[in-house]
Amino acid sequence: MNAAALSVFIVLFLLVTVLGFYASRWQQGNLRTIDEWGLGGRRFGTLISWFLIGGDLYTAYTFIAVPALIYASGAIGFFAVPYTLIVYPLVFLIMPRFWAVAKAKGYVTASDFVRGRFDSHWLALAVAITGILATMPYIALQLVGMQAVLTTLGFSNELPLVIAFVVLAVYTYTGGLRAPALVAIVKDVLIYVTIIAALIIIPAKLGGFAHIFASAQAQLGAGKTPGSIFLSPKAYTAYATLALGSALALFLYPHAITGVLSTKNTTVIKRNAVLLPLYSLVLGFIALLGYMALAAHVNIGKTPALAVPALFEKMFPQWFVGFAFAAVMIGALVPAAIMSIAAANLFSRNIYKEYFKKDASDEDQGRVAKIVSLLVKFGALAFVLAIATPNIIQFQLLGGIWMLQILPSVMLGLYTRWFDRTALLIGWLAGMVVGTSMVASLAFKSSAYPLVIGGSTVVGYAGIWALIVNLVLAVVLTLILKAVKVPAGHDHTVPADYYDQPETSGR
Repeated sequence: MNAAALSVFIVLFLLVTVLGFYASRWQQGNLRTIDEWGLGGRRFGTLISWFLIGGDLYTAYTFIAVPALIYASGAIGFFAVPYTLIVYPLVFLIMPRFWAVAKAKGYVTASDFVRGRFDSHWLALAVAITGILATMPYIALQLVGMQAVLTTLGFSNELPLVIAFVVLAVYTYTGGLRAPALVAIVKDVLIYVTIIAALIIIPAKLGGFAHIFASAQAQLGAGKTPGSIFLSPKAYTAYATLALGSALALFLYPHAITGVLSTKNTTVIKRNAVLLPLYSLVLGFIALLGYMALAAHVNIGKTPALAVPALFEKMFPQWFVGFAFAAVMIGALVPAAIMSIAAANLFSRNIYKEYFKKDASDEDQGRVAKIVSLLVKFGALAFVLAIATPNIIQFQLLGGIWMLQILPSVMLGLYTRWFDRTALLIGWLAGMVVGTSMVASLAFKSSAYPLVIGGSTVVGYAGIWALIVNLVLAVVLTLILKAVKVPAGHDHTVPADYYDQPETSGR
């Protein structure tokens, strides 16, 4: 454990802790209500939203898991770059419509929208359960990233991880969404500085990118499961479906929805859809760290998640190691906070209020959400401490498979009421079972499932295969249920709700 690295790391961690606690006094509001605590009062502007949503989406998964996958498997890991480029045109088109109806009806979650649109508390419950289930492994992924940093710093037990998470839990409890919004600014500055330094210093020490790519190719080809810096034609469908499925799932996640609904108008959402691809550029550079770690011959044993921390420790002066590790650590804390808030919003609005206390006030919902946010964090912490995994990216990919199954209800539901609510529920259940079964049949080591079609084997993202099953069932069953005239329920929204109103569309 190096004193210089540890000192810089601790100073920066204390800085974000102070910011986290200060957040409860920033942009004053009644933090006892779920709208203020869980959505920041719906009044974040372009700059704060850019940091918040960016900090929400570009996480320890970005900094640790993507380079780890590239370190272990090669080019297939780059699927994360095109999927973030695919997603922002979708955000530009779809999310302003979602924001408008949520603002008009006071919706806090995607489940609120589904409840109102399809008049089905069971379908809304399915969406809420899916969101909470998918969020837990995503939070666990952030914890694994934090664990990798602390291990490389020299900590031999889990106490520092527990302390860091307790601090996170307390300032999130007091400040709500304001806390990660403030901390995200510091997080992004640290990450941008770290990546710029890595792109300049590490290639210079390793003999340039030509040598890095040649060395990475040689090492990947010599592994037990040969990989390559070039994508094999056999992997094209897996790569493409992973990118497409991940893009479709990303803004269905509760934390992404929470980030969108915290903005003050649709203009802010559209600006962010234009500006957020800057993070995708950085993601491409971060992915290259996997190849740099191969070229640097870092010693990480059988734990690819340690590739980036070990690379930084080997290539940077110790004081900057502390700086870079703080960037990764804070890069895990910010999304973990937002994710726990989003999961808590779902529970409070769509389980507690729906099934336990229908007359729950905004303050009642806020109180429950605060408590649940703590439980979610510590549940994820217990999961990580109890279960080890050599390939942490599968946590997030499994969650993506689940989130894709609410696409018909949420994304398609924004544009049409044609689907029958029972058909959507059965389609969701089938998609969840099929997608999870596919990954389980691969021993949870991959989410690229080999599907036999007409005598040919097509390898693709299990989430896409499951979504196809989901959609086919939803369409067929809707036709049947409409034919037998099953009641469709009442749509509590009207067409005007889906367009930003003049009083909320200003700059």
